[in-house]
Amino acid sequence: MADDARASTSASFDCTDERATERLGAACARALLALEGGPVLVTLSGELGAGKTTLVRAILRALGHAGAVPSPTYMLLEPYETGGWSVAHLDLYRLRGAAELENLGVRELLSGRRLILVEWPENAAGGLPAADIALTIVAEGARRTVKMRAGSARGQALLADIATSAATRG
Repeated sequence: MADDARASTSASFDCTDERATERLGAACARALLALEGGPVLVTLSGELGAGKTTLVRAILRALGHAGAVPSPTYMLLEPYETGGWSVAHLDLYRLRGAAELENLGVRELLSGRRLILVEWPENAAGGLPAADIALTIVAEGARRTVKMRAGSARGQALLADIATSAATRG
């Protein structure tokens, strides 16, 4: 459920079960499909096992990707073409600083109609631009809460669409 008081700059969603995570992923995909142009940078933070890759998988499936969506922990970057988007899924868990981002070609990723989903952005130590949406998954036992914060005007528009879509299709 969205935090209506600040829906344009932040929102919280209950994603305790896989179905709720899939619904939120679908709401994100609907907002992205309605968006003109790109790029869009979304960062995903949270403890190990909190559900970051599960949410990325839900977004990609809702965008139309039918194949496997592995965690890019060892490859660092998994590319996809789906829903009219070039998607780059990065996992920076093993990164030791922003200098290592250069080897991944992150600057080149930040152009065109591209969705960049970055797990563990804190390991880039400021090497990424401000996220359009910064997402944090808070795990408390079996309960998962996804907190989203818009970091740009584009992010505010996306977040408002996500919150509306999640509320109406919940």
